[in-house]
Amino acid sequence: MEKPSKFKPAWWARNPHVQTIFADVLTSRKKPLGTPQRLELEDGDFVDLIWTQKLAKSYSGPLVVLFHGLEGSIKSHYAYRLLKSLKQHEWPGVMMHFRGCSGEPNRLPRAYHSGETDDPRYFIKYLKEKFPNADLYAAGYSLGGNMLLKYLGKYKENSLLKAAAAISPPLDLSACEKKLKRGFSRIYQTHLLRRMKRNLKLKLQEMPELGQHLLCGNNLALIKNFKSFDQLVTAPLHGFKDADDYYQKSSAMQFLKDITVPSLILHAKDDPFMTHAVIPHQDQLSTQIEYELCAKGGHVGFIEGKYPWRPRFYVEQRIAEFFKEVKDK
Repeated sequence: MEKPSKFKPAWWARNPHVQTIFADVLTSRKKPLGTPQRLELEDGDFVDLIWTQKLAKSYSGPLVVLFHGLEGSIKSHYAYRLLKSLKQHEWPGVMMHFRGCSGEPNRLPRAYHSGETDDPRYFIKYLKEKFPNADLYAAGYSLGGNMLLKYLGKYKENSLLKAAAAISPPLDLSACEKKLKRGFSRIYQTHLLRRMKRNLKLKLQEMPELGQHLLCGNNLALIKNFKSFDQLVTAPLHGFKDADDYYQKSSAMQFLKDITVPSLILHAKDDPFMTHAVIPHQDQLSTQIEYELCAKGGHVGFIEGKYPWRPRFYVEQRIAEFFKEVKDK
């Protein structure tokens, strides 16, 4: 079901790039927000968690799980703001860093990607076993939003989640990859790809044998854009035939109709990471999905407010509103 949006972009941030970039610039991240925990995985690797507060095993209220975007972390503006908002609403929250995203390279010759649901599944089951009486809610941003929607469609009634929200999810990965090769959007690709290659280089220094698993070996100069990264790195590391096979199998659009828990999807028409190919048709949505399409908002931006020095961010407010609606039903 598509729902009219209440989002009103700030008059000084009506440009999609201002929305996208200033959401980061205008977010203060001075105070630490949570307590770290290392979660050991069954294959000998690990993921790092950040908790907003300590919970007793008998805790029986809501617990919000957060999944970040490409090259994201607790330092990402949206992650910081959501955890801060959860504290203010007195809802406990916990963020899972994807493998290698917490500032320390992971141990195995694998990483994370837009369709990687095994680690989130292990994490969610861990939470449900540790806090059996808690109601789990999940929020995913960008790559994490696509992953979360695929997870929900894959596990259906067995997702162990009460509700979910996906912000700016790239539901058609191939279309998004093409968009990021064009115009000003190339700036975002350049920025993110530089970070991805830097982190891969650090991991190769610690694990030289990793090069044996990559189609580019140790020659990262062969990686020119997202498509070549996914062709040379993502696909061979995670068992895909090639980049196109990865995009096809990991895009969440095909999983939307199978989602069985209340889910919010928030998109902006002017998102510089995407094209209209990511906007689902009504017949692609399950009856449990509330789809909100804003005319403006950029990529994980959605800035409101009269003055740049006093911005308001719509996303945290919208997620809280949606989760409370589900909780109160």
